[in-house]
Amino acid sequence: MAARRVQFCTCAALVLACIPAFGPPAAAENFPDKPIKLIVPFAPGGPPDVAARIIGDWLSNHLGPIVVENHVGAGGTLAARLVASAPPDGYTLMAATSGVLAISPHLYKNAGIDPVRDFAAVALLSSTPQVLAVHTSVPAHTVKELVAYAKANPGKLNYGAVIGTPPHLNGEMFKHLTGADIVFVPYKGATQATTDVLTGQMNMTFEGTTGIMPYLKSGQLRALAVMSPQRLAELPDVPTMIEAGYPGMPPDAWQAIVAPASTPPDIVAKLNAAVNEGLANPEIRKRIVGLGGVPRPGSPQQFAAFIADQTQLWGDVIRVTGVRLE
Repeated sequence: MAARRVQFCTCAALVLACIPAFGPPAAAENFPDKPIKLIVPFAPGGPPDVAARIIGDWLSNHLGPIVVENHVGAGGTLAARLVASAPPDGYTLMAATSGVLAISPHLYKNAGIDPVRDFAAVALLSSTPQVLAVHTSVPAHTVKELVAYAKANPGKLNYGAVIGTPPHLNGEMFKHLTGADIVFVPYKGATQATTDVLTGQMNMTFEGTTGIMPYLKSGQLRALAVMSPQRLAELPDVPTMIEAGYPGMPPDAWQAIVAPASTPPDIVAKLNAAVNEGLANPEIRKRIVGLGGVPRPGSPQQFAAFIADQTQLWGDVIRVTGVRLE
């Protein structure tokens, strides 16, 4: 009898030891089994929205249904707070930008988000080179000539941008580094700001290639420098700001995908792999490059380190320039 009890206990122990092998599957195994929401912090039709829909279409076809929703307001912080407070299950994502993640938390007093603490880094999508360009009526063909003209004519030159965006902060940093007296004109939308510099109502812009590359190639605007560390293949004759003597200018703007903090790593990894596969696809790359972007595939760990670095960089720019928003 005792021998039977020992045999039973031994068998039971073996069964129990095997149970973990047949336990719940990894979180990503059945993910996704319902539509994923991709929140875009900007209005429909603009470059960030178009880029988000390009990658959203890819994910829909290769991972599962993606529903794109636009939530506009407060420099993207309304959308960011919405995503940060969503369940961390991979079904709510945000098409983030450098403006939303790295700039707005420093600019808005009550932003309510911490880009490092509140989000899981999923994937960096692309970077967008920024260009200092002038209307053809401006008598300057180099950065040095522009600075000399601005100093000789204080307050005569102006530039326009949406408040709190990379073009705005690029302009303020340029003024800080050069000592030039250039007037900033705030705009509600980047499209109108670009239209006004094309007509000459604005003298200059610090816009991304996404918005102005066609006008640079057509000669409607004159590029004086790019903010990227290296010259651009599309503008090989245009020097960098470093070459022009101003290495302190902020670098490229960027777009990315983030999820709420604590999203399971295996889900993050699955999303990252799907995005990177899309960025490697020739057609997707062509569409992103057509928007003026440079595809930037990488791991979640690399992107997390990038967010931390960019948050500090843009925070330093904001402190140096003294730009403040309520």
